[in-house]
Amino acid sequence: MKTLITGGAGFIGSHIADRLIARGDEVLVIDNFATGRRDNLDPETPGLEVVEGSIADKGLVEDLFGRFDPEVVVHAAASYKDPSDWNEDALTNVVGTANIVQAAEAGSVKRLIYFQTALCYGLKPLEQPITLDHPILPLGSSYAISKTAGENYVRQGEVDYLSFRLANAYGPRNISGPLPTFFQRLSEGKECFCMDTRRDFIFVDDLVDVVMKGIDGAGTCGCYHISTGGDYSIKELFDCTIEALGIELEKPVEVRERNPDDVFSILLDPSKTKADFSWEPGVPLGVGVDKAIGYYKEFGINETFTHLKHLDD
Repeated sequence: MKTLITGGAGFIGSHIADRLIARGDEVLVIDNFATGRRDNLDPETPGLEVVEGSIADKGLVEDLFGRFDPEVVVHAAASYKDPSDWNEDALTNVVGTANIVQAAEAGSVKRLIYFQTALCYGLKPLEQPITLDHPILPLGSSYAISKTAGENYVRQGEVDYLSFRLANAYGPRNISGPLPTFFQRLSEGKECFCMDTRRDFIFVDDLVDVVMKGIDGAGTCGCYHISTGGDYSIKELFDCTIEALGIELEKPVEVRERNPDDVFSILLDPSKTKADFSWEPGVPLGVGVDKAIGYYKEFGINETFTHLKHLDD
């Protein structure tokens, strides 16, 4: 199979590329390396081509689709590096997605896979767990607004699609969110704090298991949640990090009230995904954190990112 992956040097995209290449598929990756890491993929790998560029470049997108003629597109590219850079969010997440959808329509693409943020349901979800029937209320961050606009273009298009609305994915190569931040600060001897929030953490291998089934035809055109269906406090994640690092703190970690633009809990209902994809998440939080910490120790972290505003350091 020939699969084009946007954002293929990023956290989720690179894991999908690895899985596809391992089974002998052809993969074309496009990434602007704003947040993707060059050491996530080896461009000399047989069956893999890596192109540096932006999906907001309509001409480049059309040229790549025309030359490679993919059967499946995994659209993992997303702008989230600077929560105040609305222009870049709109260019990549909205214009870029429109370019991808129209190029897919013009080619031989049989299925397009999109990744949506759970923040599409807003900062104050109306139900817990959140079902797929929950109203779409993306106000609260540029990331959520632009990713939701992108999802709307995917749904507006004529290509068969799966839009995966994600819980908090973590694991090796992840450089956004609390886990890499904890590792970076603890490794530098700095103090940490935890927000009084809860999240449904999904290990990247479990997530990719669903995506691979989708690439191979599982699921029906529409939206799905990829989540475990259970949430953990950020303090519990921190405790797993301390255990994986094998360190003891002189005093308990501070737990702070959450920022105004943060969500107390994001708990997605994965029942439709479990049924349609014959899937169950299998990696416990402690095991997943240990694997992520092992990656951070080997490859290091130069910079971490968040899609929410920094109100304090």
